[in-house]
Amino acid sequence: MLHLNVYDETSRLRAVLLGTAKSNGPVPMPEDAYDPKSLEHILAGTYPLEEDMIREMEALAAVFKKYDVEVFRPEIIEDCNQIFSRDIAFVIEDKLIKANILPHREEEFEAILHVLEYIAPENILYPPEEVHIEGGDVMPWHEYIFVGTYTGHDYPDYITARTNWEGVEYIKEMFPHKKVRSFELRKCIVNPRENALHLDCCFQPLGHDKGIIHKNGFLIEEEYEWLVSHFGRDNLFEITDEEMYHMFSNVFSISPDVVVSERNFNRLNNWLRDQGFTVEEIPYAEVSKQGGLLRCSTMPLVRD
Repeated sequence: MLHLNVYDETSRLRAVLLGTAKSNGPVPMPEDAYDPKSLEHILAGTYPLEEDMIREMEALAAVFKKYDVEVFRPEIIEDCNQIFSRDIAFVIEDKLIKANILPHREEEFEAILHVLEYIAPENILYPPEEVHIEGGDVMPWHEYIFVGTYTGHDYPDYITARTNWEGVEYIKEMFPHKKVRSFELRKCIVNPRENALHLDCCFQPLGHDKGIIHKNGFLIEEEYEWLVSHFGRDNLFEITDEEMYHMFSNVFSISPDVVVSERNFNRLNNWLRDQGFTVEEIPYAEVSKQGGLLRCSTMPLVRD
């Protein structure tokens, strides 16, 4: 059996579901793009090649092996993008919550049923249909659960709006002993530098008390300021529009002192080392062309 255990973003990782780039399918049509960054690369003819993304994901799998992390992978669905496992489900405490994702991505959940067999059925939660919530927007952090959302009246018009107010309320209901804090995110379908697809595109905690943050990803300045005050400005690495575009905030913690990061994130990686972190640098720039990076492609199942 798998005894799910995720209380924060950085405790020592023991088991993880890592997506796959195998049989990723043809380059999508522009009208089928999930996010503005994918759309940009589809239109520019620079959409990533499957072989390059497979190589990048295997580099991440090798880091997990180095740290003795048990790695699960989805079953391969022909011609299906299965890279971003954080989109399909996520774990809080001892519960795995199925995300109500875009309808034509439903088969991605079926591809992890072989993993769910190891989890007690009462620990798998299926939110009602009106609840929209994705793992990139959800961050357990000690007594808190941080949730990215978009509650504007034009929510249905934004394919980039992934977690609605019903999603925030559902988390409050399921975890009444936690303080749930929601953050309104900036959404834009045409400009990837003005779009925070998920909370982890503009914020992520690190170590015990540090984090990466991007002010413009937040629609409401007071909510951004709350995070700054909670973590302390000196503990936060503030990223630029360009760095947010390249997904600097979407690194992944194996433990409080080990962070996996993209090898080209020089300014961030130097800061992390200055703060005492071990930085495992890997190539992940091709995967990032689809609007997601290291946190997006991993779903932690067990942490200490």
